[in-house]
Amino acid sequence: MTPGLIRHYFATKEALLRAAYAQVMEGMTSASLAVVATAPNRPEARLAVFVAASLRPPVVDAAAMGLWAGFLHQMRRDPEMQAAHELGYLHYRDLLQGLISALPRKVSPAGLRGDAIACNAVIDGLWLEGSALPDAFWPGELEQIGLQAVGAILGFNLAVHLPQEGNGP
Repeated sequence: MTPGLIRHYFATKEALLRAAYAQVMEGMTSASLAVVATAPNRPEARLAVFVAASLRPPVVDAAAMGLWAGFLHQMRRDPEMQAAHELGYLHYRDLLQGLISALPRKVSPAGLRGDAIACNAVIDGLWLEGSALPDAFWPGELEQIGLQAVGAILGFNLAVHLPQEGNGP
């Protein structure tokens, strides 16, 4: 890629960085969502595979976490970078909220939103730790912790709905 080609598509370095950040975020979200199409057609199973995929490679990745962390300081001083972050966050949270809303339970719209925020926070925290310290966890441990925590928030045992091949030790 030449500098001229980059300048053709991006007027500033900041615009290039915003696009790179958006691509990192979209790549992680797409990897989590891709497995939902292969899940059994039950809401609990679809949510379980989404949570598990969000807590294993290629989503849990030290390089992706490093890129994400490198962009954080820019969000505080660049409103457009903050908007790109918000767009990526809301896209992931909306996907998660859609999966949660399909569960067989009664919950208000405000309760559903709160559940999605809480579940997203659990997934984000485990993703961050798993990406920063990949050797600190047993194979499948992050996924199991995530399924237990998200299941506890929502009142479901999600681990039993994960297809056997991705269930960890």
